[in-house]
Amino acid sequence: MSADAPEYPSVKEIVRGLEPVDWEQLRLLARLSPAERVLVGMRAQAFAMAALRGTLRRRFPELSQAELNMQVLAHFTPVRMERK
Repeated sequence: MSADAPEYPSVKEIVRGLEPVDWEQLRLLARLSPAERVLVGMRAQAFAMAALRGTLRRRFPELSQAELNMQVLAHFTPVRMERK
């Protein structure tokens, strides 16, 4: 490699610490229709958002529900907008 080339982590470094593949879960998901798989993903996202909202509510009890929702949305939205 040249001195200018970036160094990327090896596959072993990337997967270290990840849980092993749950083959039974994969078999169950494979039986679902595409629409059902999307629904499973949407439910998982809703669960994650609710968990984050609960954490933020405990950490910042002074925030309104609307402010908590905006914090959750900002966390899960990949697009970052400039603040004015």
